[in-house]
Amino acid sequence: MEMDVVFQYANYSVMPFWALLIFLPQAQITRKAVHSGVAPILLGLTYTGFMINSMIVGGGPEGAGMGSLEALMIGFTDPQAVVTGWVHYLAFDLFVGAWMFRDSQRLGIPHLAVVIPALLTFAAGPLGLLIYLTMRYFWKQRFTLQEGVAEAA
Repeated sequence: MEMDVVFQYANYSVMPFWALLIFLPQAQITRKAVHSGVAPILLGLTYTGFMINSMIVGGGPEGAGMGSLEALMIGFTDPQAVVTGWVHYLAFDLFVGAWMFRDSQRLGIPHLAVVIPALLTFAAGPLGLLIYLTMRYFWKQRFTLQEGVAEAA
């Protein structure tokens, strides 16, 4: 299969899971399809298949590897290596996004407040997580301060 096609399939395969997280956060289907780990597992299997294929079949560019920036850059001249890396990002970003929604529900953070950091996690991984963790910190501080005021009164 052409790597362009695999890339497109991988991109589109995560969209329904992100849509469930954003539009149906409490639904049974979201719990079963996303929070159960099914989606990241499927992406993980895809990633594992590509990794095994590249290790057993090989065929990557000479000098490719992960031991130096130069070797990594050589490796990423291979379309299969790029798609493998991209599937890695998709799997971990979805896993982190699902955690953010579960965590926010547990802490009572309004769902709409998590949508922007989640979309940023989908598009820019660590940036969305950083924004969510910052928001989470201030949310928890708010309640810590309120509890202290209530105890003092």
